[in-house]
Amino acid sequence: MLHTVAKLHYEADLPQVEIAQRLKLSTAMVSRLLRRARTEGIVRIEVRDLETAENVNADLAERLGLRRAIVVDTGEAGGTAALAAPAGALLKEAGLASGSVMAIGWGRAVREVITAGLPRMPGVLTVPATGGMQQPGPHFQIGEFVRLAADQMGGTPHFIHVPYLPSRDAREALLRDVATSENLALWDRIDAALVGIGVPHHGVVDHGRLQVTRDEQELVQAAGDVIRHYFDDAGTLIPWEGAKRLVAVSPGQLRRIPLVVGVAASPHKAKAIRGAARAGMINALVTDLVTARTILDLPE
Repeated sequence: MLHTVAKLHYEADLPQVEIAQRLKLSTAMVSRLLRRARTEGIVRIEVRDLETAENVNADLAERLGLRRAIVVDTGEAGGTAALAAPAGALLKEAGLASGSVMAIGWGRAVREVITAGLPRMPGVLTVPATGGMQQPGPHFQIGEFVRLAADQMGGTPHFIHVPYLPSRDAREALLRDVATSENLALWDRIDAALVGIGVPHHGVVDHGRLQVTRDEQELVQAAGDVIRHYFDDAGTLIPWEGAKRLVAVSPGQLRRIPLVVGVAASPHKAKAIRGAARAGMINALVTDLVTARTILDLPE
């Protein structure tokens, strides 16, 4: 009887009067049975704190050891375009002024953020974080991101007309070009960067139309990458054959940048995001609420 009364009231949501009529009991008896169900632990009533994106920010930053984390509640539909406003706010807070240098990576989230728009910061110099991507996908067009970002902010774009992964011999020759070397020198004084966070390429030949090398496919211990710098779940960088040929901001340069904003929103990127933070490849994060919850639920 006790369980029946509890189920009718708390699961079927029936009022006490109707339960009394159905079971031919007095209303007072139903009330006593419900109190007894709570006392004996058959029914537990819990009042939970309302979880909002704002409540998660501090927990996420602390868990990942970041300077800042901003979580956006994008609803069930999701979408990385919603990350644009908070990413822009972080860049604005960095105090970028005329002559400041901002590096830009590639990826779907970066493309969405820049397409949605960045705030005005006149005079900022924008520069790619890697050489050019010889890929057809729109999220690989890093030179276009640099141009658009400069146009939105009222800054000046600087381009690096070198493939991001040339042969060793070609790399040396290309980097001797005066214009290229001058733009690459900007990497030593980057004030802020906007980068995506990639997931592993285990066994994948065509990763969203990104052609990956055989060596990259075999990095089974990788949790993810930032501009092709791979790391494991503990944040330890993983060497690979292309690392010595890569034309990209180096891990050491990334770690010296005052603000590196990682933008990513997908639960399957949770471990990659955590690895990027542990590796020091990012020191700030903009993500969505679902991804943030997934990261916080990861076992230590």
